[in-house]
Amino acid sequence: MPGNNYNGNSGIPTSRVERLLRDRELRKSNRSSHLNEATDSSRTNEAFEYEHRLREEENLGNSYVQQYLEGAVAARALTEGCERHDEKPFRQRLLVVANRLPVSAVRRGEESWSLEISAGGLVSALLGVKEFEARWIGWAGVNVPDEVGQKALTKALAEKRCIPVFLDEEIVHQYYNGYCNNILWPLFHYLGLPQEDRLATTRSFQSQFAAYKKANQMFADVVNKHYEEGDVVWCHDYHLMFLPKCLKEYNIKMKVGWFLHTPFPSSEIHRTLPSRSDLLRSVLCADLVGFHTYDYARHFVSACTRILGLEGTPEGVEDQGRLTRVAAFPIGIDSDRFIRALEVPQVQEHIKELTERFAGRKVMLGVDRLDMIKGIPQKILAFEKFLEENPSWRDKVVLLQIAVPTRTDVPEYQKLTSQVHEIVGRINGRFGTLTAVPIHHLDRSLDFHALCALYAVTDVALVTSLRDGMNLVSYEFVACQDSKKGVLILSEFAGAAQSLGAGAILVNPWNITEVASSIGQALNMLPEEREKRHRHNFVHVTTHTAQEWAETFVRYMEYGLVSCN
Repeated sequence: MPGNNYNGNSGIPTSRVERLLRDRELRKSNRSSHLNEATDSSRTNEAFEYEHRLREEENLGNSYVQQYLEGAVAARALTEGCERHDEKPFRQRLLVVANRLPVSAVRRGEESWSLEISAGGLVSALLGVKEFEARWIGWAGVNVPDEVGQKALTKALAEKRCIPVFLDEEIVHQYYNGYCNNILWPLFHYLGLPQEDRLATTRSFQSQFAAYKKANQMFADVVNKHYEEGDVVWCHDYHLMFLPKCLKEYNIKMKVGWFLHTPFPSSEIHRTLPSRSDLLRSVLCADLVGFHTYDYARHFVSACTRILGLEGTPEGVEDQGRLTRVAAFPIGIDSDRFIRALEVPQVQEHIKELTERFAGRKVMLGVDRLDMIKGIPQKILAFEKFLEENPSWRDKVVLLQIAVPTRTDVPEYQKLTSQVHEIVGRINGRFGTLTAVPIHHLDRSLDFHALCALYAVTDVALVTSLRDGMNLVSYEFVACQDSKKGVLILSEFAGAAQSLGAGAILVNPWNITEVASSIGQALNMLPEEREKRHRHNFVHVTTHTAQEWAETFVRYMEYGLVSCN
């Protein structure tokens, strides 16, 4: 199956992959030589101004993202060597289709909207795909029932190179809160289907599935309206599994890719889904199907062979002579953004404050959404066991747990929050003193500068996901650790374990004893071993970036495109 060569796993790459990688390296070499000869002086000045602007912003990178969405960066990229080997400028369009736009909209009046840029990983990733001019299609996160408001929002979003899909409240409830978050998301993370009354579940499932298909068709209608011949359409995540089929029914020659940002479960799990075959066949209409790891890609191919009776090949899935290519493309982060942030005066001040605050104590860190799959209770219980078994460490180590609230209106999440608070309170009451507690727990997110400072002062990072598509917190930690060279304890059930496993301490998060033992190993690790482990991971994080991920996927789509009949 293609894609192994990119994430460093063993295996023989296909000839297409080899050509793709050689092509990418040659383009980089050509671009570098042209730029060095023609624009050394101008780029030096531009880089200085860019760095200065970044240092002054509260959220490092938002300004660049805004320029990108408004087209300034793309325009500059065209003049900075975005030529093919024949030196002809190339501005093929890339239509990025995701459930949410990288912009949040707030209505200020009948025809007035306020837009806020979201500097997410996907935006950062596509900054690196300079040979394509990206347009974003998705839901703006707000209900706009009137035509006047829709026209005004469409106009405002157009300036950010975004195109809205307007979903009403009922569709959002049934499609997003219902089928996506209540059915697909738990199943893909091995939590299973809802355990409600069977008849009620069946009725609920049917209405949610109908809304899911309707919403996907609404996305397809918007894509079709704006599609131009030669465009590449890149669909994202489990929210849009029906979209490739809808698009191919409109135009069989359309280039369509689909990428899943969560795990894809084993065929034994996926086959429990009532709509299992419909979803698989719809995704197979894409020309290229991508996953974070080889395991997820293998699970998808296995589901297609066992459930649909199709043939799996080294390149993907074949159905009566038509091949859908399936490959692993592990995502990364914009590592330069984090590395540069550590030099910002505001971050340096944060680092100084934290160092003084926790002087004489080793700092352990967890950064997670407060979600069932993140394994926060298991992590805290493992820390408690470590304190029980190692009395000498009780006043020498502190765990900082950042738990960002999510889906606060869902009873299961409310119960999880109460459970975590109860465990933290019990441990602090048991091992704390009048002047210090072993766990500092925050039910909120931190701004970018504060988070980078926290990563930089951490001695041990704990990523104990019960199941995670990738988990980029581990990447962010590594990017900020080139000075301290802290230790990463990483769940073997996170996709990042495939990439960072050799430099991390891999654990089974369900095994509290094993995690507690790993905490001791990390805290007592010799500097030489810490250096060796960190160097391995740092090289990976800084070379397998989000930009490389996006460029590789889009480039791969140009080879051997197939159609869905």
